[in-house]
Amino acid sequence: MNKELNDICEECKNEDISVSQNLIKYGYKICNSCNISKTIFPV
Repeated sequence: MNKELNDICEECKNEDISVSQNLIKYGYKICNSCNISKTIFPV
């Protein structure tokens, strides 16, 4: 379980506190900046 909560984004591989928050909210490990870019430019 500790391996899942390491605050490292799956997209950009940077460490950010928002990764664990987004994991709880949305169910995937992604930081806020990648989340916004995916929302604006979905690919």
